[in-house]
Amino acid sequence: MSMPKGSNTPVPATALRVELGWSTGPGVPDADASALLLVGGKVRSDGDFVFYNQPAHSSGAVRHEGKRNAGGQVIDSLLVDLARVEPAIETIVLAASADGGAFGQVPGLHIEVKDAAQGTSVARFDSTGATVETAFVLGEFYRRQGAWKFRAVGQGYSSGLEGLATDFGITVDEPQQAAPAPAAPRAPVAPPVTAPPPMPPVTMPPPPAAPPAAPPAAAAQPVRLTKVTLTKASPSVSLTKQGGTSGAMRVNLNWEVRKQFSGWASKLGRPVAMHNDLDLDLCALYELTDGSKGVVQALGNAFGSLHQPPFIHLDGDDRTGAVASGENLTINLDHKQLFRRVLVFVTIYEGARSFADLHATVTLQPQYGAPIDFSLDECTVPSTVCALALITNTGSDLVVQREARYLVPERGVSPQRTVDYAYGWGMNWTPGRK
Repeated sequence: MSMPKGSNTPVPATALRVELGWSTGPGVPDADASALLLVGGKVRSDGDFVFYNQPAHSSGAVRHEGKRNAGGQVIDSLLVDLARVEPAIETIVLAASADGGAFGQVPGLHIEVKDAAQGTSVARFDSTGATVETAFVLGEFYRRQGAWKFRAVGQGYSSGLEGLATDFGITVDEPQQAAPAPAAPRAPVAPPVTAPPPMPPVTMPPPPAAPPAAPPAAAAQPVRLTKVTLTKASPSVSLTKQGGTSGAMRVNLNWEVRKQFSGWASKLGRPVAMHNDLDLDLCALYELTDGSKGVVQALGNAFGSLHQPPFIHLDGDDRTGAVASGENLTINLDHKQLFRRVLVFVTIYEGARSFADLHATVTLQPQYGAPIDFSLDECTVPSTVCALALITNTGSDLVVQREARYLVPERGVSPQRTVDYAYGWGMNWTPGRK
């Protein structure tokens, strides 16, 4: 049951999943969930703002988990562990911001609080009547007599995420226009004077040495609100133009599995249930400028290396799909001049015969520059391998191309060899296991 605006309800001081949800469709803007940890109604620093560009609070109490799209319903999630919230924090504001329109164009906007372990609903607030608002405070957790409560708020902003963030004390990175230089003051004209007679020279002791100047205090870096979402209509982006061509770039794949039969298998008379034991493997084919080629993957323990060729490292092998972890690759862009191309792809190792009913999001997070994300399209073929993104060094730029391409291996051909054939990598493959 949805709570009325302004009402409150007790919540357990445990791990809670906060889900911002809405119905998608043609012309519906995207939306993003965020959280602000407040003391006296303001953040203590920009680190108390958790959102897509700053996905985790230093305390570990709040973490942005990311989006999933299931049957026309989009969910953007935050994990809030109230037991880990620092004692000084009085309120956690739960907000939403629209990207590409106003909330009057977003149907079914709501926020739901669930027990993270059990998945049961604790509280829900459906926001109605939005018009030109581009940001909303939908709810908040607050302490009352040593216990936590959730309040349905529903306060809108027409100034977007930037206006909402600055209202709570966040410093936002935005282009600054240089102020015009003040006009030089006109020198006053002094009347002529008669020079006094010269005085005998006086020898003065040298002035004492000035103490060394203290180094300037490091200025706090403002929060960057920009991001890039790749689509079929706009599938590529320049890392150079985004300022993201150095440092480590993390590539994350997260997914959600609906526990139901995959459609293509059911039609063949072999219904296949997809369960939590689904094991996806994030992989990367690479080609360096010296002509060397290879693969980074869990199969065969080919985890790669970050500080020596191929300068790509697979962080681990995840089986949950949780956005907070998922599968992660890291690419060392400090050696970008050595890359010719990198193809990031994913295979099904076990647990399903197809990507049908899999709802996945890919995020490329450069150490510097805006994050790049995209969702995978619905799979309608019996595919066990999907090409995700192609990173190409053009000589003067690094370009990220959204692929989102499901491939169907021929009988007896491995998923790795299938993606190799599709992109002309030309490698020799042997069976492997992990």
